[in-house]
Amino acid sequence: MTARLVLAAPSSGSGKTTVATGLMAAFAASGLAVSGHKVGPDYIDPGYHALATGRPGRNLDAYMCGTELIAPLFAHGASGCDLALVEGVMGLYDGAAGAGELASTAQVAKVLGAPVVLVVDASSQSRSVAALAHGFASWDPEVRMGGVILNKVASDRHETLLREALDEAGTPVLGVLRRAPRVDTPSRHLGLVPAAERHSEAVDAVRAMAEQVRAGCDLPALLALARSAPAWSAAAWDPEEAVAPPEGVRAARPVVAVAGGAAFTFSYAEHAELLAAAGADVVPFDPLRDERLPDGTAGLVIGGGFPEMYGPELSANEPLRKAVADLAVSGAPVAAECAGLLYLSRELDGRPMCGVLDAEARMSPRLTLGYREAVAVSDSVLAAAGTRLRGHEFHRTVLEPGAGPAPAWGLHRPERRVEGFVQQGVHASYVHTHWAQAPGLARRFVERCGR
Repeated sequence: MTARLVLAAPSSGSGKTTVATGLMAAFAASGLAVSGHKVGPDYIDPGYHALATGRPGRNLDAYMCGTELIAPLFAHGASGCDLALVEGVMGLYDGAAGAGELASTAQVAKVLGAPVVLVVDASSQSRSVAALAHGFASWDPEVRMGGVILNKVASDRHETLLREALDEAGTPVLGVLRRAPRVDTPSRHLGLVPAAERHSEAVDAVRAMAEQVRAGCDLPALLALARSAPAWSAAAWDPEEAVAPPEGVRAARPVVAVAGGAAFTFSYAEHAELLAAAGADVVPFDPLRDERLPDGTAGLVIGGGFPEMYGPELSANEPLRKAVADLAVSGAPVAAECAGLLYLSRELDGRPMCGVLDAEARMSPRLTLGYREAVAVSDSVLAAAGTRLRGHEFHRTVLEPGAGPAPAWGLHRPERRVEGFVQQGVHASYVHTHWAQAPGLARRFVERCGR
C-alpha cells in the first residue's frame, strides 16, 4: 500500500496548507509520484495540491460520502503513487458538529492507518508546546502521532526552547519553519484565493512553499514515517463500477458541458469521472472566455466558485448567457450548485445573469457554512423525489426568493427549510454534494442527456 501521512494541527490557522502543499511539491520534485488529499469538503486547498503534485486534488469527507468510502476513495486517488499526503481539516479532533469524531482528521487517519504529524503554530509559546503535543498525542490512543512540525518560529533561541521542551516530552521534531510572508497565499471572504484564479502567482507560491519545507523539514524522516504505516489494502473506488451505466447510454455519448475557469473552480474530480463512466463526453468550458457552449451540448453542469468576483465579465458575455438560457428553455438537463445557481439567476449584485431562474442574488455580510442533510422534494434530472443525501453550504450571498415553486431540497440540518429550484430540466441549489455518495445522480443526469 502507498506510503501515507496525515498533516494535522491543533486548530485552523496553524499552517497546515502551507506545510502540506510544500511537502507535496518537495517530494514530487524529488522524483516521487505523490497524491494530495484533503479531509472535509474544502475545494480550495486541493487546487494547490494539484499544482504541487501534478495530479487531481482529492477530498476525503466521511460526512458526505460515508466512512465506508474513505478508504476506497483514498486508494483510487493514490493509485500508482509512491506517497500520499493528507491535509487535515480544522483541529485534529474537530468534525461534524454534534457527531463525535465523524468527518474529523483523526477519524480519517484511523481509517487509513496513517501516522499523523502535528503542525503547530509556535509563535506565542515555548515550553507549553510540549504539553500541547502530549495532549493531542494521548487524547485518542488509536491515533498514531509521529511527531510535530513547528511553524512560525521566531529565532534560533526560540527554536532551542521549543526543541528542549519537546525532547523532554519524547516528541520528535520533524521540521522547524520560520515566519515567511512570501509563501502566504491571499485570502478573501471564503478563505484562500483559488489557485486557478492566480495561476502564475500560485505556481510561484507553491515553489516557495517547497523551498521552505526543504530547508526546514527532515524529509527523509518524514518519508520513513510515511513508509512505516502498517500494511493495509482497500479496493479502490471505481467510477465505472459505481455508476454501472446502461449499454444504450454508453453508445450514445451525449456531450455534457462542465463550467470551469476562474469563476467556477469548485468541483470534485469524481464528478467528471462519474459523468464519463455513465456514458457522457465531458467537455469543459470557461464562461469568462467562451461565447458559446461546446458543440453538441446535451447537458450542462455548473459547479461552485466565485461568480461574485467576476460579475462584470460574466454579465458582459451576453452570447454565452443567451446560449445557457436557450439550452435551459429547451428542457435540456442543467445541474447547478451555488455559483451555478447564482449564474442562472436573473441578476447578481444588479448585473444581468442568465435569467433562467426568477430570482435575484446579492452579496451578504453573513457567512452560510455547514453540513446539510437533504431530501429531494421534487423529481428532477438529478434525483427522484425522496432521494436522501448529505451536502454542505459555503457562501456569502443570498438569493431572493431562496426557493422556487418546485424546490430542489428539503433541508433537515441544522434547521428545516426548503431550498433551490427545479424547473423543466434545471436543478439548481446552494447545496454542494459529492456524487460518490450517490452515483445514481450522475447516471440519471446522463440518461436524461441521452434522450
